[in-house]
Amino acid sequence: MNAPEASVLRDTILAAKAAGLILAGLSSPQRQALLADLSAAFKDPQIQTAIIAGNRLDLDLAREAEQKGELASALVNRLSIDAKKIATLCDGLLQMSRAPEVVGQQLTNRLLDDNLVLKRITCPLGVLGVVFEARPDALVQITGLALKSGNAVILKGGKEALNTNRVLTVVIHNVLSAHNIDTRAVVLIEDREGVAELLKQNDLVDLMIARGSSQFVHYVRDNTSIPVMAHADGICHLYLHSDADSSKAERIAVDSKTSYPAACNTVETLLWDVNAAVAADAAINALLGANVQVRGCEATRARHPQILAATETDWDTEYGELIISVKQVANLDEALAHIARHGSRHTESIITQDQAAADRFLAEVDAACCFHNASTRFSDGYRFGLGAEVGISTDKLHARGPVGVEGLVTYRWLLSGNGQITTEYGEGKKSFLHKDL
Repeated sequence: MNAPEASVLRDTILAAKAAGLILAGLSSPQRQALLADLSAAFKDPQIQTAIIAGNRLDLDLAREAEQKGELASALVNRLSIDAKKIATLCDGLLQMSRAPEVVGQQLTNRLLDDNLVLKRITCPLGVLGVVFEARPDALVQITGLALKSGNAVILKGGKEALNTNRVLTVVIHNVLSAHNIDTRAVVLIEDREGVAELLKQNDLVDLMIARGSSQFVHYVRDNTSIPVMAHADGICHLYLHSDADSSKAERIAVDSKTSYPAACNTVETLLWDVNAAVAADAAINALLGANVQVRGCEATRARHPQILAATETDWDTEYGELIISVKQVANLDEALAHIARHGSRHTESIITQDQAAADRFLAEVDAACCFHNASTRFSDGYRFGLGAEVGISTDKLHARGPVGVEGLVTYRWLLSGNGQITTEYGEGKKSFLHKDL
């Protein structure tokens, strides 16, 4: 990116910052109307036709690249957007529209002294920079969450989704214009050079959200001083404890692996206790019946010799397709150790009827989402009732797991007095009341 182009991007981000102040100042009814109108726009049949046509162009190019071995099948699967996905997006936007307001909410109301009142009030972060994978529906979800939380957003999607993202952005801009909001509240960057320049804007951008491979997340972190929230690898495990119910193991394994193989919350490794062979057999047979390629350790292949042999690499692989690795473990301790070594701190699940074992698993697994007798696929902002998520953070600060609007606001302290000064307080002087009102 040359100097004039960099200057244009900086001017655009400055305009986004100003537009963000307008978003932050919207009343709750105005914000609700904005999101409801955005949902209605995406329901329009003509708009849906334009979106799907743009997506078809992206898919045609992606499939050509896939045939040449230049693009992974998992990425092509994520790229598709259809009427069903659009309907889910519309529902998510309506969820956000109807959800309680998160901007300007009072968290603390404390009387420090007579006529000296301290309040803690929620406020937007400001400008979000979001670089995400070739999943065009994520653009709509992220935009909705930014608008709900009063933040401007600079977006860069995967180049494979460029045509779809352009159409989606036009729809969003039209709705913003109808509400007299500068369209630069939502900016789409189209090239990698723009990302490099975005990462330099530490004085304007308040948070970078990086979604994608571990390698890409490291690139973002290594090239910016802006705080980064990471949505990286999704190496999720399903552990069949010695007291696992076979029917639950079967149903949950199939759903966790096959309902959307390209998703980051899809299970990649099935662990089974040495005393859970019956449940493991049920799960493995069900997975094979669902056309999943199973790769197993020696103990697993001894019971299922038709499957492929797993290698050490498999335990650290996010397949993103209908492949799963399976390993026998001696007990809960070994399962926890395996997850600690190979997991990505995304989502982990245990299948067991033993509540004590479940409680220990939930307490000790270091992951954003820990489940008991449930599919890993529940790890999702929409399913959690957040409307959507800007990403599933595998970090611990400042938000973790599916990040909805609550993860996109911070707070300010507001103090209202009547001429008080600090030297009036202390030993032998006035005392603070510190009374919560």
